[in-house]
Amino acid sequence: MTQKPLLVLLLLCIGMTADAQITDSRLPISLDAEFSDYDGKNSMLLFRGLRLTQGPISIEADEGRASKLDFKESVWQLAGNVVIVVNDGRIECDLANLEFIDNQLRIADISGSPAKFDLQRPGLSERTYAEAEQLRYDLLDNAIEFSGNAKIVEGGNQISSGFLVYNIAEQRIQAEGSDSDDGRVKITFTPSEQDGDTDEAAASDDSDQEPQP
Repeated sequence: MTQKPLLVLLLLCIGMTADAQITDSRLPISLDAEFSDYDGKNSMLLFRGLRLTQGPISIEADEGRASKLDFKESVWQLAGNVVIVVNDGRIECDLANLEFIDNQLRIADISGSPAKFDLQRPGLSERTYAEAEQLRYDLLDNAIEFSGNAKIVEGGNQISSGFLVYNIAEQRIQAEGSDSDDGRVKITFTPSEQDGDTDEAAASDDSDQEPQP
């Protein structure tokens, strides 16, 4: 696919919180499951009804596999009703590969039909919602990549394209079109009711003024 120029949008109407932090590696990691087994042939640990927690992070899946019960450096493969809650955000997907380094979740490679992400930002009643066929969440860089019919919505405003990147730390979105959508980035802005009230009030003020001779 031909590389397209990036459209960089400062998050004025659609934004994310910049105070998300990677979890402290000193916090204990808790694992519980409905069933566990060791597949000696493939040297894999198998868990069903898996739940992992570390501080504010929680991870659930119908099934989880790992080469070893170690979070110093390992990759966990999750499948079926995967739910990941991290940094005030919630991800729901079909499949996820989680990379742990130094007892911290660092990378989450996620896929779904679609995979869904929503965020409750502090001080706001509206939630930020996004979806795509694939997500890559880099917790160290505080950034999420969305690819494949990517879309983000907040307060009636929407950005959609073949590829989106949330840079949480810098509070910006990068959007890039793809061949499937003619290389176009699509943005829909919906004026708020407050904007309408302001316009009506201004029109009312104008109508109340007496005509000048």
